[in-house]
Order: sequence, then structure tokens, then C-alpha cells
Amino acid sequence: YETFFFCLRAPFPRNMIENSMFEEEPDVVDLAKETPVYPLDPDEVVYEPRSSRLLVRGLGENDLEEEEEDYESSARLLGMSFMNRSSNLRNTSSPYTRQAPSGFCSMPSPRALVIGVFVLVLAASIAMVVYFLPRCTFTKDGCHQANSSAEVIYPKSSTGELFPWTEMRLPMSVHPLRYDLLLHPNLTTMTFQGSVSITVTAEKETKVVVLHSTDMRIIKTSFQGKELKTLEYKPWQQIAIQLEEELRPGQQYIFTLDYSANLSSSYDGFYNSSYTDTAGIKRVLAATQFEPLAARKAFPCFDEPAFKATFSIKIKREDGYISLSNMRKSKTTPLASGLFQDEFETSVNMSTYLVAFIVANMSSVGRNVSETQVSVYAVPDKKDQTLYALDAAVKLLAFYNTFFGIKYPLSKLDLVAIPDFLAGAMENWGLITFREATLLIGNHSSTLDKQLVTSVIAHELAHQWFGNLVTMKWWNDLWLNEGFATYMQYMSIGKVFPELEIGNEFLSTRFQALAKDSLNSSHAVSAVANTPEQVAEMFDSVSYEKGASILVMLNSALPDGNFQKGIIAYLNKYKWSNAVNQDLWSTMSSVTSQSFDVVQMMSTWTLQKGFPLVTVTRDGPRVKLSQEQFLLAAEQPPDIDRHLWQIPLTYINNSCSNSSACKNLFILKEKTGKLQIAASVKWLKFNYKNEGFYVVDYGVDGWKTLIDALRNDVNVLLPEDRAVLINNIFALSRLGKVSFRQVLNLLDYISNETEAAPITEALVQLEDIYRLLDKRQDLGLVARMETYITDHFGTLMDSQSWEMETSVSKQTLRSALLETSCRLGRQNCRDKAMKLFNQWENSNGTKQIPGDLMRAVFSVAAQSDSGWKTLLSSYKMSLHDSEKRRMLEALASTPDVRKIVILHAGLQGSDIQTPELPRIVRAVCQNFGGYLFAWDFVKQNWIQFPIGSFSLQSIIMSTTSQFSTQLHLDEVRDFFSTLKDGSSQMRVVDEAMETIKLNLRWMEKNVETLRRWL
Repeated sequence: YETFFFCLRAPFPRNMIENSMFEEEPDVVDLAKETPVYPLDPDEVVYEPRSSRLLVRGLGENDLEEEEEDYESSARLLGMSFMNRSSNLRNTSSPYTRQAPSGFCSMPSPRALVIGVFVLVLAASIAMVVYFLPRCTFTKDGCHQANSSAEVIYPKSSTGELFPWTEMRLPMSVHPLRYDLLLHPNLTTMTFQGSVSITVTAEKETKVVVLHSTDMRIIKTSFQGKELKTLEYKPWQQIAIQLEEELRPGQQYIFTLDYSANLSSSYDGFYNSSYTDTAGIKRVLAATQFEPLAARKAFPCFDEPAFKATFSIKIKREDGYISLSNMRKSKTTPLASGLFQDEFETSVNMSTYLVAFIVANMSSVGRNVSETQVSVYAVPDKKDQTLYALDAAVKLLAFYNTFFGIKYPLSKLDLVAIPDFLAGAMENWGLITFREATLLIGNHSSTLDKQLVTSVIAHELAHQWFGNLVTMKWWNDLWLNEGFATYMQYMSIGKVFPELEIGNEFLSTRFQALAKDSLNSSHAVSAVANTPEQVAEMFDSVSYEKGASILVMLNSALPDGNFQKGIIAYLNKYKWSNAVNQDLWSTMSSVTSQSFDVVQMMSTWTLQKGFPLVTVTRDGPRVKLSQEQFLLAAEQPPDIDRHLWQIPLTYINNSCSNSSACKNLFILKEKTGKLQIAASVKWLKFNYKNEGFYVVDYGVDGWKTLIDALRNDVNVLLPEDRAVLINNIFALSRLGKVSFRQVLNLLDYISNETEAAPITEALVQLEDIYRLLDKRQDLGLVARMETYITDHFGTLMDSQSWEMETSVSKQTLRSALLETSCRLGRQNCRDKAMKLFNQWENSNGTKQIPGDLMRAVFSVAAQSDSGWKTLLSSYKMSLHDSEKRRMLEALASTPDVRKIVILHAGLQGSDIQTPELPRIVRAVCQNFGGYLFAWDFVKQNWIQFPIGSFSLQSIIMSTTSQFSTQLHLDEVRDFFSTLKDGSSQMRVVDEAMETIKLNLRWMEKNVETLRRWL
């Protein structure tokens, strides 16, 4: 049956076929490209996202009933119905019937036998034809009644009429050219009215126009002076305009839709937000967040990235507010009603998810750069915190204009701090929106805070080219937007703001991407993304950090200047349009000079998940290199040996190791390769500064020579390369390739280490183990681990200054050391932290605590009842978001579970804004007293979380990643298996289960080693 049903499904498009070569993706029908050839039961509908205030970049709000199932489930159900029905047909239609014995048996003649066989074949054929005639709609209850073929093919709209489209992706019969949009938000009733006129061009003859709309009431639809009927199919957030006559290809038409809706109560679409000013007055505003699937919540539209168009926007508002949109405001008209109507210039050609508008009371600062007016907006109370962002944006915009060789195309660029905003930021063209914490810098802010704000600004400005000017064709290639923006944010800061020392932060994020991609639950960089959940789950470290990492690797393998030349050619070729993964590599290959095929090489990194483990075996001057997938899995999948990468290996040796000029390149294209080196070479170190996306195992002898070299001279390798060795050996320990004793042997050198990158990486790895032991309440091993960390890092911890520090690397180092020291309860650390806190409290906050020390100081203070109450009061009053975040983390770190009620405050968005909930959960889970409480909290409030969102991904991993027992594994599995909302199919659920299994396995294998050697 499985084979038969597969034949019935629509064929996969090219990109799905390529992905299926490498990924263990479920068999799903690609609704994006092909018309289903199996019947759709209107009662069996697809996934529709639930309402929530915790949405990231666009899951819609709908009122889908619980019993409604996803499209794939309906297809499987149909298959079950077929099996049951065909079984019955076989039983009832058999020509063999048992006869009473007649006493003898006659042999039929050959002619009779031939006729009998013919009759049997004919009967079977008729039965098959009868079955496949679409005469019955199947549901869970079987075949209710005979229906016409039309009822079988098309689902039912909300009115009960047939909806004339059967796919989740829109038809290509028309293409939008222009939207004329008028909006009137009412910030008292929290509703808005809208009217949109859409100019389209017909690509082929059609009598139906299908577009997106959700959670709005269509009042009137008109076309050429006539009012038309509009049907809605809520499960796919689509409406259909039915025409009396067919549209003719090549002709332009205008449709007008009048509608009304509530301002969204979630953080997507056109949503309402509020804050309390310093006078204690509650202020309201309306803002937008459309990426990826929420423009359809603000106006009917063709809400897919490839449907680019221009937008002319008008907004009615009350006096006392301003309105902003993507383009400059061209005029304001007073209306008789006392309102004002702002009209904006017509936009450039862009995708719907980049449209944005805001109605609020805000103040701004601005400056002109390269004929572009750059402005930074914030609520009036925080206007003084906008100057740093303005300076950073001006410098970065000038850099990008030069680097890309394409000038930013708009006449203005607004950066707006939204008081209640879920995503870190959103790259709306010409109107970038931010959380206040990622845009505003006050006098309480540290250099690390400036590093964060600059990073986010650099990321979003890079999107104005990668994502806005050139847009991925569909969300499966999201990395073309996010991977490039991530790469450019770090590269540009390194060039424009070298004092921010961004390199260590970029190294850390690449380590995190390796950890994520080492799991079987990971996905290819260019992956299948058909349903809303799949689209939402694409916003993860694979699309962002791994995407950036493979660009670093390609840049390091190309001759100097070739990478920049390639991306400029890519931008010029596809500007104002859309691109797919292959377009990038083809363009790169055509304009760069290299000794390898860029298309072939990079396809191995984007079309299959995971990354390679390179094993180095040396025999004198001969070096053997071999590759296999680095996969942390409790059970190895059967196809693991099929993975093969073309790896640009970089390496250095003892004769030259501290400069990029020392770097050598070798392309490993097969499973094994050979390298010849000088016999005098004492040691080899591969993956210079972690520019490649792979892990290296040097074998027992290779590791020994590297460890001995570090013991003799810690500076024989750059700090980045020392950090890479630490990261790799811990990863190999989890994989079972090296013993934990070898890990400890490498860390013996750490007492001589003084640089931030290797120390912070060592602390991250050791604290992961410490937390696992702590959560298992293995108190003996916990004490030994505390002693081990203190013995190796204690001297450096005690030598740290508690005064103001300007160097980013020194701030990074001391914050990591002192936070660990205080968390381990070292008295010297706790005493100094409380001294700073008391000075701050007694001065009513005028005596500043260095920003990089706030987390350590506040966390110590929060352990006492009085300190916790002081922090909560200060949190409510503070205007500085970096300070508020550290207070919040400290409040959540208390071991007193009675105070963890702040989880509920975050969920309700009362004293603590809902977007901070993932941060609260993560902090609560650091303590033994809190992590089980947090897991119970998530289970009890599950219905309020949005399926697939980044917030939910973060919450799930925070609450489960420290489980390491079979009991907890069973509990997590049982919880997700009982859910009926489709969330058990989320990739992050598989990741959580994998992580627990790996924790359990690692503990079983290494606990005795820890007891022996710690």
C-alpha cells in the first residue's frame, strides 16, 4: 500500500528531491507546487496556528477547532480508508463462492478458462475504475454519501460553498503590481478599518483570484464598478474573488477590498502595544510585524516573498500621534473629523513581509548620510538613549554603500525602538523595528551593551541588501537572507568598530551552530518548509549561524577579494527580484577564480544537514585525512555513511602558526585524502581560527603533541585556535571518540591561560557538565566539579577588577569568571558583589555598577529576600533596558521557588513584558530549585505558546536540556505524545529528546571517570 499511495502523490519539485537525498524528512505532499490528485475532505483541514501573545515573525491567529487535522493527516486517513474499502471489495467481489459438494469435480475446457480469466480481469478493472471515480468524500467515519467530483476536489469555504483552490501556496494566475492601502487604526477600541486596491496583471486566463487574508471581516469587494462575492477558507488563510468573466493574460486589473479587523493581541500582524511613561500614564501604540506570514493580518494581499509589488500607504491618525511607514511622508491632510491623514511616497518593489507602519507618540534624532536621512525613534522618555544607535547606523550605512557597490535605494532610513516587541529586530525596508534593549544605549550601558546594539543594527542594515533588495524565493532558502545578514554583521563591525572586538562573539556563535547541527534533528541549510510551523522553525541557528559559518569558510578558501566580487555580482544580477540557493553559488562560480567548483562544493554544505568530522592520522611526513558525519545520536541512522562534503581544510604547523600567512589549504573531496608535509613538522593544527565548519580529531598521538605544545608555550597558537581545540575535544568526548581523561589533560594548561576566547569556551563546557550533575543531585560529584573549576580558574577569578573597564575582551573575560565564581558560592566573590550592590542601593542607583558586572552583582543580591524585593522595585522603575534585563535574570535566579511567580507575570504581560518570558525561563532553569518548576509551568500553560516559534523553541530547550535520567526522558516523551495540536511534530521536540538521550548516555559512560579524576 505504501508504494501505491506514494504513486498517487504529486511529484516533488526539484528542491525537495535534492533535499530528500540527505534529510530524513517525513513524506509530505508539496502543496507549494503541485495540485493534489487525491480528494480533499472539507471536514479534514490543515494546520492553522493558534492565537498567542508569544509569536515570532508571523504565525497567524485563527479559531481552528481542535478536531481539525493537518493536510498530511487527511492524506494518511484517506489511505486508511482505501485499504479498508479495497479489502471489502476483495471479499465481496470474489468470483469464488463456496458450493455444496456435488460428488464430482469437472475440469473446465481451455476456452472456458480463457473466458473466465478475461471476465475476472474485466471485473477487477471495473472495480478499480469505480473506486477511483470521485464519488465519495472520506472522513474518520468513512464514506457518508456520494458527492460530485467538484465537492471532492475543492474544500468548503466558511459559508459552506466550495472554495475554488486546493493548495496552501497561491496560484500563479495573477501577479500583484501595486497596492493602494488606506488604514485607520482606533487606539481606543483597538480596531482598525482598511481599504486596499490591488493592481494585478493576469499571467493566464482565470475567473478566480486567490490571495491571503486572516482575522478580518471583508465588508465589500469590487471590480470594475461591480461588487463581487468573496469566499474564505480559514485553514489556509485564503480568500477567493469570483469573477463573472475570465481575466485575459497580459492585461492589468484593479480589485478593491474594504475590511475591518481588531488590532492583533499577539506580537504579529498589525498589533497593539502599550507602556507606562515616567508620569505613570499608560500609553498605547500600534505597530507591525509581518515576517514571515502576517501581512495578511493587516490587509488582504499576496503574502508570499515572490509576489513583489509597490505600496502606496495612507494612514488616518489622531492628533498627538505620528505615523511612520517604509517611505517618506509626502503630505498630511487635516480631516473634518478632527483626524489627520498621512500619505507616504510609493515604495520600491518589495515583498509583503517587508511592509511596515507605526502609529505612536515618539521622538527622534536624525542625520543625513549619502543623501539618506537616517533617524532613530524612541518614546519621549528615552530620546536621550538614541544617539549611539544613530552614530552606529550612519557609519554602517556608509560602509555597506561602499562595500556592496550598490547605494541604499531609499531616501530615508528609520530605526524605531518599540516598547513591547518580541523579535530582536525586523528589517522592514526603510522602517527597521527593534526591541528597546537592542537599540537604546544610556549612561548605564557597558561596552558589551554597545557591542550588542551595534550587532543588531549591522544585521538589520545588511538585510536592506540581502533580503530586501534580493529576496529568497521561498522560506526554504531563508538562509540567503539570515545567513548573509549574520555574516555581514560581524564582518562589518570588525571593519568599522574594531574596538568592539566582535571576533570572539562570532567564534562563540559558530560553536553554538556546530552544537545544534550535530544532532539528527537538525536540518539542511536549504530545507523543506511548507507548513506555517515549518516556516517558523526555519528561524534557527542553522539558517543564521551555520549560514554565516559556511560563508566564512568559502571566503577563507577563495583568493582575497573574490568573495566580495561574487556577492556584488549576485546582488546586481538579482536585485529587485528573488533568488534560490543555487543562484548564489552559480553567480559566485562565474565571477571568481578558484581551483575548485564553487557550486559542487557549497551544495554539499547547503543541501544536506550536519557537518563532517575530519580524522587526522600521521605517519612521519605522510598525513591521512578521512571524513565522516559528526553525529551525536543515541542510535546511528543507517544512511550516515552516505554523507560526503567537499571540505576546504586549512592547517598550520609549529613552524608558522600565528598569522593568516601561515595558513595552508587542502580540498578534501572524497572520504579519504593524503597530504605530504615536511618530516621536521612537530605538530599540525587544522581549521585555522575555526574558519571551517567541521570538527577535527587528531588521534591519541596528535592530541598529545598539541597538548604538550600548549603546556610548553600557551602562545604557540592564537587564542581562537586554543578555543577551537577546547571546543573540539569536548565535542569528541560527547561523541565517544576521546576519553574524558583526554579532555582533562588538555585543560591542564588552562591555569596559564589569560585570553577570553579559550577561557569562556572552557567555562561554558564545564558548566554544562556541572549543571547536569547538579540537576541529578549527585552532590559528591558537584562538590568535586566546584573544586576542579576553582583549582583551575580560582587565581584568575580572584585577580579580576571590580571597577569600570573599557576593553571588550576584558569585560567578556571578567564577567564570565566572576559570574561563575559567585554562582559557585565563593565567598570572596559574593562579598565584593554585595558591597557593590549596597553602594548602588544606598545611592538610589546613582552609584553605577559596571554593566558587565551587573548580572553577577544582582544575582548574588537576589538570593536574599530584601535584595530580591529591592530588585523587583527597581526593575519596575528603571528606564534602562540593559539594566532591567540583568535585574530580571537575577530575579529569576532565586532558589526560592515561591518567588518564581514572575513566570506567571511574564506570561500575563503585567509587570514583566511577555517577550521576556523565554529569558525568565532560561534563568529559572539554572537552579536546581527552579528547573523542575519551570518544566511543570510549561506543561500547565502549553496552550498559550505558539507552535513552531523561536520563543517556544527556546523555552522547550531551556526546560529539558538539563535532564539526564530515564525518568525525565519518559516524562518528556509522554507529554509530547499526548498533545493533539501538532506540536509533537516540531523539530525542536526531536532535538529535546535527542539531547536528553545524549545526556543520559554521556553520564552513564563518564560518571566513573569523573569520580576517578576530579
